[in-house]
Amino acid sequence: MAQAVGMPLAPSLCIVSKGGNTSNSLPKPSSLSFPQPSLNVRGLSIRCARVGGVEIPNNKRVEFSLQYIHGIGRSRSRQIMFDLSMENKYMKELSEEELTILREEVSKYMIEGDLRRFNAMAIQRLKEIQCYRGMRHIQGLPCRGQRTKNNCRTLKGKRVSIPGKKKAPR
Repeated sequence: MAQAVGMPLAPSLCIVSKGGNTSNSLPKPSSLSFPQPSLNVRGLSIRCARVGGVEIPNNKRVEFSLQYIHGIGRSRSRQIMFDLSMENKYMKELSEEELTILREEVSKYMIEGDLRRFNAMAIQRLKEIQCYRGMRHIQGLPCRGQRTKNNCRTLKGKRVSIPGKKKAPR
């Protein structure tokens, strides 16, 4: 039973795989192009850190790893690194103190569930007061003035043919 497990071991560590016989499980991480150093605790290998309630990859630099958190993009991750005067090294090279400082800085921003809840409440408010944007949200159409004759298929969904409609004669 060497399957991937998503239980946090510590606030910054997460269990990814269990050592032992892995003949019928996921491929070993050592088969990747570059080996990752891992922390072994009683046969469990740890390969990712948790920041802001999200498991972020160890094999990427801090600037790009922070972008795995909903609400943090490239500019905000750069701002966080600038505020902490942290250099852009790999996540696996960060010490526990640096991870703690990084977690505290990230917690100052509205991220993940709080941000999603805030956006959903804003859209719900528009729907309740039935303004133009709210009505467009209700109808599933674009809200920001885009044309709908030819585009906006992602919002309108798949085309539906209308039976009985014939082309105009020439």
